[in-house]
Amino acid sequence: MPAVLAPLRRNLDVMPSPVPDRPGLLLRDPYAYAATVVIVPPPLVACLACFDGERTELDLRESLVRITGDLNVGELVRHLVDALGTAGFLENESFAAMKEQRHRAFAEAPTRRAVHAGSAYPAEPEPLNETLRRHLEGNGAASVAAAPRPGLIGIAAPHVSPEGGWDCYGAAYRLLGEEHRDRVFVVLGTSHYGEPGRFGLTRKPFETPLGRTTVPLALVDRLVAEGGAAVALEDYCHAIEHSIEFQVIFLQHLFGPAVSVLPVLCGPLDGTEDSSLPDSDADVRRFMSALAELAAREGDGLLWVLGVDMAHVGRRYGDRFSARSRRGPLQEVERRDGARIERIAAGDADGFWESIGGHDDLKWCGTSPLYTFLRAAAPLRGELLHYDQWNIDADSVVSFAGMGFSRA
Repeated sequence: MPAVLAPLRRNLDVMPSPVPDRPGLLLRDPYAYAATVVIVPPPLVACLACFDGERTELDLRESLVRITGDLNVGELVRHLVDALGTAGFLENESFAAMKEQRHRAFAEAPTRRAVHAGSAYPAEPEPLNETLRRHLEGNGAASVAAAPRPGLIGIAAPHVSPEGGWDCYGAAYRLLGEEHRDRVFVVLGTSHYGEPGRFGLTRKPFETPLGRTTVPLALVDRLVAEGGAAVALEDYCHAIEHSIEFQVIFLQHLFGPAVSVLPVLCGPLDGTEDSSLPDSDADVRRFMSALAELAAREGDGLLWVLGVDMAHVGRRYGDRFSARSRRGPLQEVERRDGARIERIAAGDADGFWESIGGHDDLKWCGTSPLYTFLRAAAPLRGELLHYDQWNIDADSVVSFAGMGFSRA
């Protein structure tokens, strides 16, 4: 009986090949279990449907015979199976070993290393500091410390690549001054790959080109003890996420490499059968309560930083149209983003969640950190400092904002 083919992993990034002389479908692993990238040529793309955990090598062979018109496809069958399998793109023993090794390596590492240095921002300290300084000053504007807000308790900045979000990053981080240097910065970041209803913590300091952060271990341990089953300690997602890493380099630039950072990755949130609110789930509610108790107990010793983007629109994100920043449908996106931002600025967690609705067609990826913050740090009020949209590619747009938050 023919062997059943191992299924293709469902959590891969799949997109058209960006390489002009190598058309087809590009497969890559956002979890970084697999280091390679595979480009499947156009004639073979249909064969990926055979890797569903039910079909066999015989089915793949029949598919290739139809595509090529050649009965001698045995070598091509083996090449395709081996290429996907050894790359770690199939749910097989090879992938299981890769995953286990990566999780173990992160758990044993003394620091959380900067995985986006050299791609999203300069990998050397001097160029990085100069880049941050130039953009934070912003077109000859006043220095970072020149725009304090009395009673400031937090800021929201993008987590989009800094090249696309400088104005919003600058608007948020210009609120921070010397009076905030000794705070513990509780950084709530979107967990793009985390489990629903889970909050990823780590006791590891972040190590970037600017140096190594300090971790308030007592606070982390207290959140772990009080946060219950919703806590994932040494969450592997920290090893690959950018939403917190980008905030760390700004904080280090302002306050030195040893700035105190408590990083929390917020997984997707949903309601329960009895209520649409995320914290109707007992585990989620327990963690948010623990975070709120931390905020009440530490008071002005904390300052919140949110690494959040907003809408994701266009072909890259599954829409059937090309998106252009602030043109056509993106004007309506800006209006709808604005309505949600109003609820955030009002400190209205319930209203913000209601504005998202059961299915978020705008695909906000900052919803979880924002809702968690509104619950944990209430009562508060916010101020929109700058809103923007950016064409991340020719057909797709991401929106984001810089905001400041004070006590209500």
